[in-house]
Amino acid sequence: EARTAVAITVWPDGEGRGPARSAQLVCDPVAGTLPDPERACAVLASSAGRDALAPVPADVPCTEIYGGPAEARIVGTVDGEAVDARLSRANGCEIARWTALDPLLAGHDAA
Repeated sequence: EARTAVAITVWPDGEGRGPARSAQLVCDPVAGTLPDPERACAVLASSAGRDALAPVPADVPCTEIYGGPAEARIVGTVDGEAVDARLSRANGCEIARWTALDPLLAGHDAA
C-alpha cells in the first residue's frame, strides 16, 4: 500500500459554484492523473509541501489580497499520515499555501 496517495479536487469558481476538476496521485511508485506526478510527489515529500497542507493558524496575520474564487481539497495519506486539506485563494496566507502545492493543483485551477 502506498504511503502517499491523495485525491485532489479543484473548484475553479469555488466549491458548489460550477464544475469540479479531479485528479489522483500515488507516490512510490509514482502514478496518477496530474500533468507532472513526479514533481507533485517531490512537493509532498518536502517539508514546505507538508507544511502547506496544514491550515493557517488563527493567530497568523495574513495580507488582505484576494487571489480569486478557486478552492481545492486534498484528501488521502502523505507519508502514511492522514490528510484532509482545504485550500483557497482568499488571502495572502492561503495564496502562499496554494502556490506551494501548485504541482498538485496545476492544470486544474482555471476554468
